Amino acid sequence: MVDYSVNGSVAVLMVNNPPVNALSHAVRVGLKTGIERGAKDSRVRSIVIIGKGQTFPAGADIREFGKPSKEPWLTAVGNLIETCSEPVVAAIHGTCLGGGLEIALFSHYRIAVSSARVGFPEVTLGLLPGAGGTQRLSRLTGLPVAMEMISSGRHVPAKKAKEYGIIDEIVSGDLLKTALKFAQEVQSRPFKDRCLRYKIVPNADRVEEYASAAMMQVKKKYKGFEAPVTCVQAVRSSAELSYEEGMKRERDLFLQLGQSGQSKAQQYAFFAERAVSKWQMPGGSYKTAKPLPVRSTAVIGGGTMGSGIAVCLLSAGLPVYLLEQNEKFLQSGVKLIENIMAGSVKLGKVSMETAKRAATLLKPTLSYDDIKDVDLVIEAVFENLDIKKEVFSKLDKICKPSAILCTNTSTIDIDRISSATSRPEKVVGTHFFAPAYHMKLLENIYGTKTSPEAVATVMKLGKTINKVPVLVKSCHGFLANRMNAPFGSEAIFLVEEGASPLEVDQVNEDFGMPMGPFKVRDLSGIDISWRINREVAKVLGTSITKETRFLGGNRYCGLNDDFYDKGRYGRKTGKGWYLYEKVGGKNAVADPEAEEIINSYRQRRGIVKRKITPQEIFERQFYSAINEGFRILEEGICNMPEEIDISWIYGFSYPKYRGGPMFYASQIGLQRVYDRICHYHETCPYSIHWVPNRLLKKLAENNVPFTQWANHVSKSKM
Repeated sequence: MVDYSVNGSVAVLMVNNPPVNALSHAVRVGLKTGIERGAKDSRVRSIVIIGKGQTFPAGADIREFGKPSKEPWLTAVGNLIETCSEPVVAAIHGTCLGGGLEIALFSHYRIAVSSARVGFPEVTLGLLPGAGGTQRLSRLTGLPVAMEMISSGRHVPAKKAKEYGIIDEIVSGDLLKTALKFAQEVQSRPFKDRCLRYKIVPNADRVEEYASAAMMQVKKKYKGFEAPVTCVQAVRSSAELSYEEGMKRERDLFLQLGQSGQSKAQQYAFFAERAVSKWQMPGGSYKTAKPLPVRSTAVIGGGTMGSGIAVCLLSAGLPVYLLEQNEKFLQSGVKLIENIMAGSVKLGKVSMETAKRAATLLKPTLSYDDIKDVDLVIEAVFENLDIKKEVFSKLDKICKPSAILCTNTSTIDIDRISSATSRPEKVVGTHFFAPAYHMKLLENIYGTKTSPEAVATVMKLGKTINKVPVLVKSCHGFLANRMNAPFGSEAIFLVEEGASPLEVDQVNEDFGMPMGPFKVRDLSGIDISWRINREVAKVLGTSITKETRFLGGNRYCGLNDDFYDKGRYGRKTGKGWYLYEKVGGKNAVADPEAEEIINSYRQRRGIVKRKITPQEIFERQFYSAINEGFRILEEGICNMPEEIDISWIYGFSYPKYRGGPMFYASQIGLQRVYDRICHYHETCPYSIHWVPNRLLKKLAENNVPFTQWANHVSKSKM
């Protein structure tokens, strides 16, 4: 795992643990042995640590997560490096992260190629650097940089790392040859002052000022997360305690986080994100299906969603034809794209070079003929089956036979859309979430005739455009929106019965959702949900009136319709469920007029307002969604609970420190969840989403561990 060699007077310890040279037990042993060997070797006067292949050690070995760790610990290896009788040079390329950066900080010198990146991503797993990172980084960079780097987990480019003092030199050419030369040059220099344990943290007397500012920032940016706050506390101790005491404080805080529920949830989410990439469907899987190359694309529709999707494709370097029905809509779409890109540059999310390249790759058009040779098309027109079928009929006639035809539908069965073509095997759903250029989930949907090849193509496309693709089987609402339906319905039922929109939103936000459901409705537009309800009624062969109490046999609340009738569409009109400071404003405040509309609605329906507790609000929203999640699993819409949890994390910004709704259910106990669902089935008998799911009942009664749920899902589908 670590190859030892001597070149002249320089020992080379080459970490050889592909693909990312993770610091496994064997690597730690190899580094320890190599340092000891080099120190005893009479030929050796300096040592180089370098990674073989694509990177310097990029952190811990995730295969060892959850298992008892073995000696030597990384800190012990680091101490051996720092106290070595010969100077040690870390030669960095690729990604030097986590424990890899700690190894580099124990070394006496650090050189790197210009493309290298360094960082401490442990915070994303609910942890902090546990081998001296919080104590050593601040001695190089100062407190503000160390606090920000460690609490954010961001990767720092080599050039910036040199400015911070982390990297001593940026080098070019063959890294090993350069490192050997550098190691020879430092052999005659004293290097005790290069040992970070002896350095004083710069401006340590201002620690209170720096820590207060950092704490204010992390509590605002990472609301609800424990690890970023603890990271700041750990770095603070580097200025307030001796090095030895600071290391002990770091260890205590590391163990505290490691035993927390948040850490378990975040680590689960980390592995869940990797699990969902291993997709499977009837006739193929990620192992067998080969994606088609996608070198050119087209987006049909330049509205909010279409423009956002185009930005995703353009940012990834893909040429995009933007097709609209008239010049006015086309120019509006182009302007939207330009504004999104300009905003992204301003926020530092994309470079100016990327934005300029995107402008050259965008090809606005009014003619279907222009897109006849593209590899992939994404339709993003209004959510109306007739309109979508018309578009797909045209695409079928014009696009080349190998082209993949995608629909951004959020609810409509893929088979109903593909029926308008002669190539249903090439039709697949690619459901982006608003705003498309920001939300990371890409819900890919296969119909009964969709080919594994088409699925493989859009799954790869998702990764190309920096999304997290999840594959699901087609049904009404698919996975995310189908599960969100009872969640949203219960929110409005709760207001109908007596809660205020503010009370419902507060419960959601206290749990960790970034916005409550009524603020979300105001953001997306009450007029949008009004139209969707009419489309649903149309499909069901009925209509919605002031007296409608049931829709498709399910309880229906018309409060949304009353707000629509009053012209209260949300932020776009300056008022909806809340009042805003201006049209398009963001600051939501409770509005007496909205309360009057709600009270008037209750009086018309003969509903007596009652007091609803926060616990009931929480259970009715989240437990109804969980019950639907088990129904989705049972029906085989997805294959594992991880697909549900990742969909909620990246589609609805469900707090990652909760792990996802299905993981959360496993943590509080399925029997409790099942019992409460049974309770609400009795007290809320007119909503089908409260019918207790059979799979949930089975798993609860048999106390099946979360890791074994998927086995029972497979059996339920046979």
